[in-house]
Amino acid sequence: MAVISMKALLESGVHFGHRTNKWDPGMKPYIFTERNGIHIIDLQQTVKSVSTAYNAIRDEVAGGGVVLFVGTKRQAQETVKEEAVRCGMPYVTERWLGGMLTNWATMYQRIQELERMEKLVTSGEIERLTKKEGLLIQREITRLNIRLSGVRSIHRVPDMIFVVDVMREVSAVHEANLLNIPVVALVDTNCDPTNVDYVIPSNDDAIRAIKLLVARMADAVLEGKAMRKDEELETMEEVKLEARTYAEGEIDSITGVGLDDEVDDALLLGNSTLAKLTPAPEKEKPVEEPQAEETEVVVSAAVEEAVDQPEAGLTEEQGPAEENTDKG
Repeated sequence: MAVISMKALLESGVHFGHRTNKWDPGMKPYIFTERNGIHIIDLQQTVKSVSTAYNAIRDEVAGGGVVLFVGTKRQAQETVKEEAVRCGMPYVTERWLGGMLTNWATMYQRIQELERMEKLVTSGEIERLTKKEGLLIQREITRLNIRLSGVRSIHRVPDMIFVVDVMREVSAVHEANLLNIPVVALVDTNCDPTNVDYVIPSNDDAIRAIKLLVARMADAVLEGKAMRKDEELETMEEVKLEARTYAEGEIDSITGVGLDDEVDDALLLGNSTLAKLTPAPEKEKPVEEPQAEETEVVVSAAVEEAVDQPEAGLTEEQGPAEENTDKG
């Protein structure tokens, strides 16, 4: 189903382009015909382009992205601001400050300075200063609010920008291209579409046409936020269910088994603890060999032989002596 109907586009005058002598050749594929010296935009391509841009913005926001709405021309200022505030996204409706994307660090410092000066006013510390210093601070607060009031709510570079009138916001498109930030833009017949990632061929001068298309882009942001909230709710429900399951004692959050079931010690204790609790295996006693006893028997036998041998020698020597005595 199309995001926007052909009838709504016709009633808002989206199909009216610029005069033929001011056209850009890059817009030739999006021009349907010429009438009374004015190009007529092909609304069939506009419907397809709006659907593609709608899906791109929705998916970007659903993933946590930020879309910056840019429209500084008089016809678009009020509409861009209202729709950006409605969908909760940053916007730029005054002059585009050079380096707002490429030199974001400096811009963020100015936003912090604005907040610091506003605290001086709200806390009453500004009354301690001189009258001239107080007036200078008030003027600086007014000046910064005009330039930065739409982007003071973000703390980083946006993930996508939506531009009304590419020719007027050429600096914004150029900075986005340098940082590879996708660009969604309303492109009229007098603009160059080469630097735009999602081209929406339409009339960028009629207030009704701008209101219609900017409102559709804001709806895409709101739908993306709703999708993101649904995902967060699902995640929270899963977490609550797990916590409830653990609290009821059905499943242990660490081991992943039932708390009422018998659990092996190996799942609950570490390897070092198990090693300490496990008794050490008994060492086998070595078998006693009878070598010592045999050695003692041999030694005792040798001693006995040594004792008996001198007695035998003495008896042999005594025998001839006795014989000599008998002869005498």
